[in-house]
Amino acid sequence: MSIPFPIYRAAATALIVAVASPPSAYLLRRRIGWAVAALNRDGAPSHVRHHGPRLTECANWSSVPMIRQLRRRVALAALAALTFGAPAHAAGDLMRGAQAARTCIACHSFAPGRHMTGPSLAGVWGRKAGTTEGFDRYSEALKRSGLVWDEGKLDAWLKNPAALVPGNAMNFPGIADARTRTDLLAYLEAVSNGRVSVSDRGPPNLKQADAASRVTSMRYCGDAYRVTTADDKTRTFWEFNLRFKTDGSADGPAAGKPVIVPNGMQGDRAAVIFSRPEEISTLIRRQCA
Repeated sequence: MSIPFPIYRAAATALIVAVASPPSAYLLRRRIGWAVAALNRDGAPSHVRHHGPRLTECANWSSVPMIRQLRRRVALAALAALTFGAPAHAAGDLMRGAQAARTCIACHSFAPGRHMTGPSLAGVWGRKAGTTEGFDRYSEALKRSGLVWDEGKLDAWLKNPAALVPGNAMNFPGIADARTRTDLLAYLEAVSNGRVSVSDRGPPNLKQADAASRVTSMRYCGDAYRVTTADDKTRTFWEFNLRFKTDGSADGPAAGKPVIVPNGMQGDRAAVIFSRPEEISTLIRRQCA
């Protein structure tokens, strides 16, 4: 099996730049030529030898003492790259990948079992699409796709979800930049394999809400709701600015003990979170006096 030329080229370039910082692009080209020539003499495949004339403008560098040292280092670098299975392209950067992952956290968690708009991304690497335990809001298109999330499929998904699986429910335009996708894939793989731990930054545990957040009664009159909390304070909201939600997860409110949480930046919007939908009508009273 022939070895791709980019592995030799990357190893040669990285080592040469590390060993000596040339004062000009001309010297850098010449030193790359030395490395290629060394690889040629060490029996590199023919497609590698084919690129040699493009990088070196001279002949018979064997008399230069530095060549023997470079040849050994380049050969060791190429061998290390092959031994550890490095791909022909550069590996993703975990730090940049963590930054790119911020795009995901608006809809996904990295904590096992914590599902949001989308499923948890913990353990996504190697998982069959549409099969995350505890998440049943997948589109039929994704469940029928038969995809297994490996590097190639995840890269195509991140680039353009609609193109990979037409009709899927993920409202995301994709990431056009290949470098960003590579970094994000490296981060996802590291998280899935446990090499990188991610703190659980999910919603707070509503069972531990303070008195100012625990709702004890609600009155509706005209176009307003009046919400009383366990600290004996009552706040009035225009009906359009108060939302009712449910959270049946382990971190949701206790049964019969809804919690109010602020929404927006002006203080005039909020959401009342219930444990179950049937609690909504039993708590609200139509009362104006």
